[in-house]
Amino acid sequence: MAAVATGGTGAESSGSMAAAASKSNVTSFQRRGTRASGTDSGGPRLVSIAGTRPSVRNGQLLVSTGLPALDQLLGGGLAVGTVLLIEEDKYNIYSPLLFKYFLAEGIINGHTLLVASAKEDPADILQELPAPLIEENCKKEFDKDECNRKTPESNIKMKIAWRYQLLPKMEQVKPTSSSRFGHYYDASKRIPQELIEASKWHGFFLPEKISSPLKVEPCSLTLGYIMLLQFIQNIIYEEGFDGSNPQKKQKNILRIGIQNLGSPLWGDDICCTDNCDNSHSLTKFLYVLRGLLRNSLSACIITMPTHLIQNKAVIARVTNLSDTVVGLESFIGSERETNPLYKDYHGLIHIRQIPRLNNLICDESDVKDLAFKLKRKLFTIERLHLPPDLSDTVSRSSKQDLAESAKLLGPGCGMMAGGKKHLDF
Repeated sequence: MAAVATGGTGAESSGSMAAAASKSNVTSFQRRGTRASGTDSGGPRLVSIAGTRPSVRNGQLLVSTGLPALDQLLGGGLAVGTVLLIEEDKYNIYSPLLFKYFLAEGIINGHTLLVASAKEDPADILQELPAPLIEENCKKEFDKDECNRKTPESNIKMKIAWRYQLLPKMEQVKPTSSSRFGHYYDASKRIPQELIEASKWHGFFLPEKISSPLKVEPCSLTLGYIMLLQFIQNIIYEEGFDGSNPQKKQKNILRIGIQNLGSPLWGDDICCTDNCDNSHSLTKFLYVLRGLLRNSLSACIITMPTHLIQNKAVIARVTNLSDTVVGLESFIGSERETNPLYKDYHGLIHIRQIPRLNNLICDESDVKDLAFKLKRKLFTIERLHLPPDLSDTVSRSSKQDLAESAKLLGPGCGMMAGGKKHLDF
């Protein structure tokens, strides 16, 4: 204030105020209060956890599913405290890959794993996890894929139809050195044994748990579901993932993976008959499980053979009790396997539900027609484009073949599905 009193003009006084403010590291535009004088003694800051990032939409903490393209479709990743339901394909070939990507991502980031299965030993599942791709090799795979797509006609400048110009492009997230959220994996190689030994994981193998004596009170849930819920609850509470028993070290994420839930191997007859005795057992399990996840630093992925469930009302209840639902539809054994429109893909992927967290409405992706293909190393998700225009330059025989192929398209794959005549524009 002394500098202000001795100043002769307003310009000198304002300059002296700026100089005084710069010396005290306080700008003239900052609101005066208790925080202005003691910035170091503020409230506790958020502790960053490896392999996580906050959502730019609602601030929810996100983890990667192990597949960057799927993270993009889900709004940036899988939210902590939510359940991701994977509807298995008919022959259960591609859904185990997403399950293993999720677990491999946890090992790479140092997260704690909880693997539950009634079919395979969790120790054997960890041995089959894919190996992470080195950044240089990953770039080579993407460059190789782009070179294979290029044709001699690609250099010719041509004007495409208006319906192709307005379609949103499916972004391919390429590896960068600065981003450590989400990794790429080589499906042809196995994760190094040193990483598995250095990781912390818990296994739940149902045949071994049932053989051990356990006192269980009478309940409407099946024995396998009760034991699994008790196992998950003990891990969450004992290791401090619920926050009631704070961890002495840095906080961590618990990744829960449940394989083939709802199958007869779990003692559930929901896939056997339409009117089963334990019709509410699976829905009650999901209800209790989601309550445990909401109060803990954990994320869960569940694979379920929904195509075997006879009662459609049960499928609707299971979908409502899950936060995120992704369905896989394989072309194996179907008419689309020999369809020329799908020759470059192995199946379709359906984003059926996206969670509504801290929002009144959920965000819906504008990309509906998605297809996946499994290469020698990578599992990729791409945009399934519309069929070509049946113009006069195409021969009559090829016109008929493409018209028959277009009838097999789903409602989200184009406007030609179900029509007898092609569209001219």
